[in-house]
Amino acid sequence: MHTDNLSSWTHEHVFDTGSAAAERGTRWVLAITLAMMAVEIGAGGWFNSMALLADGWHMSSHAVAIGVSAFAYAAARRYARDRRFAFGTWKIEILGGFASALALLFVAAWMVAGSVQRLFAPQPIHYREAVVVAVLGLLVNVACAAILARAHDHGHDHGHAHHHAHAGDHHRHDDLNLRSAYLHVLADAATSVLAITALLGGWHFGWVWLDPAMGIVGAVLVALWSRGLLAETGRVLLDREMDHPVVQEIREAVEQHGAAGQARVSDLHVWRVGRQSFACAIGIVTHDRALTPQQVRGWLAVHEEIAHATVEIVFCDGDGAVAAASARG
Repeated sequence: MHTDNLSSWTHEHVFDTGSAAAERGTRWVLAITLAMMAVEIGAGGWFNSMALLADGWHMSSHAVAIGVSAFAYAAARRYARDRRFAFGTWKIEILGGFASALALLFVAAWMVAGSVQRLFAPQPIHYREAVVVAVLGLLVNVACAAILARAHDHGHDHGHAHHHAHAGDHHRHDDLNLRSAYLHVLADAATSVLAITALLGGWHFGWVWLDPAMGIVGAVLVALWSRGLLAETGRVLLDREMDHPVVQEIREAVEQHGAAGQARVSDLHVWRVGRQSFACAIGIVTHDRALTPQQVRGWLAVHEEIAHATVEIVFCDGDGAVAAASARG
């Protein structure tokens, strides 16, 4: 048995310029959201609009969630070179996205409860003033979305410069922590649109019921978005990556190049350790006694997303397994 370092992994991979841009964008959005939240909550209470008040409190919970995203970036950056984290701190960002998605679900439940209560106990609303505030809130949300979209584009351009994406699998390379913040902003924008619609309907047509009804519609949209984000972040946190295209590519690389020795993959585990990086532990059975872990490394080198590999080779003859070579990195 002999060993060889097959790893291209370093902790510096974890917090790149894309993450730095996302952190800056998230902090800006947090500050803007907090300011607009105070305006909407105050105006909603003063003008007696449930849709506007719901949008304001909805925005406050999003401010907390966006704050979690900003904290996740700061923590990932601070501990990026801490060797206690075996594969770096990238999953702190994913954990932040997961926590934000949970916060979205609580927001949706709160919106439904408040809207149902107002359906059965309608109150007079100062429509003109409330519409002005709701429009201002929408403009702020659009500006925040633009800031986060720009941060996303910066991170994507940086990543694309040194990594090829699988066709049809681009969404898996997204910054899920940034995406969670972006979804919070989109949810805010959607509830602002619904609030404006409800206020205009009540103002011009006397449809008082439209105000709380739009609160319920907004809650459903928020719940759907949070469900999708929970599924994506949960997949990463639980290392559910064995359906990723890179898994089949690893199998094909081994069996294609090792055909002469009838090499086959006997055991394979793949998990994500970065936005565009994977680690794998692979067991190979072959009749080719000249096969080395270094050769396997060469077979896998074409797949740049494999940042770390542990390889074990079991040599077989007619009597079965007689020796093994392994390499970890």
